[in-house]
Amino acid sequence: MKRLTEGTMVVVISPHPDIEVPSIPLTDYVMSDADALSEKPAFVDGPSGRTITFGQLKNQIANMAGNLAARGLGPGDVAGILAPNVPEYVVMFHGSIKAGMTVTTVNPTYTVNEIVHQLNDAGARILFTVSSFMPQALAAATESGIEEIVVLGETGESATPYSELLVDAEPPIVEFDPATHMAVLPYSSGTTGLSKGVMLTHQNLTVNLAQASVPLEISSDDVLIGVLPFFHIYGMIVIMNMAMLHGATVVTMPRFDLVEFLELVQKYRVSVALLVPPIILALANHPIIDQYDTTSLRLVFSGAAPLGSDLADACADRIQCDVTQGYGLT
Repeated sequence: MKRLTEGTMVVVISPHPDIEVPSIPLTDYVMSDADALSEKPAFVDGPSGRTITFGQLKNQIANMAGNLAARGLGPGDVAGILAPNVPEYVVMFHGSIKAGMTVTTVNPTYTVNEIVHQLNDAGARILFTVSSFMPQALAAATESGIEEIVVLGETGESATPYSELLVDAEPPIVEFDPATHMAVLPYSSGTTGLSKGVMLTHQNLTVNLAQASVPLEISSDDVLIGVLPFFHIYGMIVIMNMAMLHGATVVTMPRFDLVEFLELVQKYRVSVALLVPPIILALANHPIIDQYDTTSLRLVFSGAAPLGSDLADACADRIQCDVTQGYGLT
């Protein structure tokens, strides 16, 4: 790493070669190898084993985009997602983006008032959710600009079944500048007051993926564990979209449970685990770790909070794989 001094400014230059800045829509970028990998599992629901291949994912995203466009939704409109980590989350996310919409991802642990604030602040018109979150979704929709709730699972009269948006529909041709068109609008609490939207363009995200691809070295041979929430920028980009970009498989977990996590690592031979320090602490110290085969892991990556070197070393020694960390902003 080189440090150059220019006046009072210190410029730090990466040891890696400069990246090529992608200038295409996010969905086109991460799905570029979908045809070649059409039969390969893209996302697997850990608890049930429900699987979406890359080919199915491409088709469902296109149908979702077409059905959203048929509703008059497109550039300038916002879709909210209030859901846990499930394979269908990816279709909700990228189907909306392919239609030219902006996606605002909502923390499922928010109170109704917090959800209302985000939906109103973002200007969301449609809300994707799951049946278990319908009480919060309905309550928030009545106090916001939500015109339609789309629900995965059992529905009532107040919601549209998720399956209706997967019927065959031609995706729209949407033209925009990836450098300026807003792809996602995640919310960050900062340190004071209500959460604030962070406006991220397609190019913000594709460049971040290109940058992070260099040190992470994810490949189509990898299996990732999708335990960190997709509503958060870490899970959204470094797990969900990074895996899509490189043809890796993601095993999703709707919520963290240590035993289930270890069972899935063992069952699916997970090779890359992108985690947070509390989970790494468990991997380093919990006695139950010895009851499971974690030898498939080649990399444990930590983010979202500082990871001390002592804990990183302890985890690496315990499970015999590389443990590293990264830093970033929403």
